[in-house]
Amino acid sequence: MELPAAMASTALTPSPTAAASPQEALAALRDARLQTLTLVAGLSERELEQVHSPIMSPLVWDLGHIAAYEDLWLAHRYGELELLRPDLADLYDAFETPRAVRGDIDALGVADARAYLEDVRARSNDVLARRGVGDGVVFELVLRHELQHSETMRQTLAIAGLLSPAEEAEIARPLDPSGSGEDGEEQEWLTLPAGEFAMGAGPEGFSYDNERPRHTVQTAAFRIARRPVSAESWMRFSDSGGYEQERWWSPEGWAWKQELQIGPHPALEMSHPSAPAVHISWFEADAYARAHGSRLPTEAEWERAAGSTALAGVGRVWEWTDTRFHGYPGFVAHPYREYSEVFFGDSYRVLRGGSWATSARVAGLSFRNWDLPLRRQIFAGVRLAGDAQ
Repeated sequence: MELPAAMASTALTPSPTAAASPQEALAALRDARLQTLTLVAGLSERELEQVHSPIMSPLVWDLGHIAAYEDLWLAHRYGELELLRPDLADLYDAFETPRAVRGDIDALGVADARAYLEDVRARSNDVLARRGVGDGVVFELVLRHELQHSETMRQTLAIAGLLSPAEEAEIARPLDPSGSGEDGEEQEWLTLPAGEFAMGAGPEGFSYDNERPRHTVQTAAFRIARRPVSAESWMRFSDSGGYEQERWWSPEGWAWKQELQIGPHPALEMSHPSAPAVHISWFEADAYARAHGSRLPTEAEWERAAGSTALAGVGRVWEWTDTRFHGYPGFVAHPYREYSEVFFGDSYRVLRGGSWATSARVAGLSFRNWDLPLRRQIFAGVRLAGDAQ
């Protein structure tokens, strides 16, 4: 269907500008910390220290990492204080201590990690009261880092079966309030004509380095599904032999599926039929799209559509694109290349839109997420696309 001018709206907006005052900054930090601590409030010491998955950190490591990152950037680099615990710098550095070994190292226990969080926050409060937020970049970097880790921790909690009933219900909430699903073969499509648009973050407000610089992109005419694929449609794909028919799969995806005997994620069978399909890998998303005579949207198509049309369901699940993760033309790493530049290349695929677990402060229109095509721990789903017909 062609979109009338009256539908030129979007559920996503550019990221907000940085906090204007120390009071606003402190309030935002308090809110993020409350969210972090609420996530782990009802968990036992064993549950916090346990390795629930080899691709995820023990939850207590996340707590120590959040504190170490905040101390490094707000107190040390911005506030010009010595590190509170220099002995912990490498231990809680994500590159020095990869996930595979985080359950084996001598990290802080639960009580000490909580104390570390409190002590670091006291230093941050003093720095912000003394120096203000400056241009807001370091403050936003620290705040959004914690907000992003709260989603990562929820991924771990989901793997461990430790999400709260309310969050389990949020994952399974129907896309349509009436509870009626949409068959993937009867998907409602939105068509955009060929054209160009300004892609990426503008000069105002905070954005990550990989969102910049804003640049003009031309897209051919394309169509994109109004909704993400539902759990019901995904299970229909599975029941009709989608995981057994090699013709739908890329060679790499088929080899991965065969080696690990992959079938639909258990969460799909427990979800409401018209909730968005979730815990979908890129390999699976690509196979589903092929089986339905479609494809995944490119990153440019996704951003253009989300910024100019009334896409439904944006923000319920991350949405895989067909784009490999690279920097935009003129990319400059800032403030450190380990945030995104070290991941550039053909290994990672871009996701867009955010999930139910993503903070609205993070999931702006131009925000780029990325992961390996075999990963299913993300709250990720599928929105189909195709060439205009």
